[in-house]
Parts: sequence; structure tokens; C-alpha cells
Amino acid sequence: MLVSVTQNGDPYENALADRVNGILKGEWINQESYDNFQIAQKRIHEIIRIYNCKRLHSAIGYRTPEEVHRRSYKVKRATRKQASHTTG
Repeated sequence: MLVSVTQNGDPYENALADRVNGILKGEWINQESYDNFQIAQKRIHEIIRIYNCKRLHSAIGYRTPEEVHRRSYKVKRATRKQASHTTG
């Protein structure tokens, strides 16, 4: 048996993935048609890029997931750097 969408079996991750997939289908994919698999694959890639890099999300302060992820990474990196200076 394989876990649905998650890598570590966390049911909360699965719920998030299902929500995102539902949004992608509801807002884009179900309203479009594709002539072949390659066209569908390319368009879905574009849709995911829009969702992550251009579409503003109210749940994260009207920012993009990419922006929030980038800021989070910078904060974590700065925190690790600061911790290494204080312990070293």
C-alpha cells in the first residue's frame, strides 16, 4: 500500500495537498481542455507556477507561497548563522 500524496505519511500534509489539487482543478484545469498529454503537462506546469509564484493567497497575508517560502528560508539561514557564531 502506498501513501496517497505525502512523503512521510503525515495526514495533515495529505489534506494540504488535496486542497491545493482541488484549487488547481477548480480554478483552472477543469475549465480547460488539452489536445494531447504534452500540452496538458506543459499547461499544468504553468498553472502550478502561477499558483506558487504569482497568485496571492489570503491565508498568508496576500503573498505568494514562493515569497513566504523564500523569506522563511532566509530567516532560518540567518538564525543558523547567528547560532554558529554564538556557540563557536
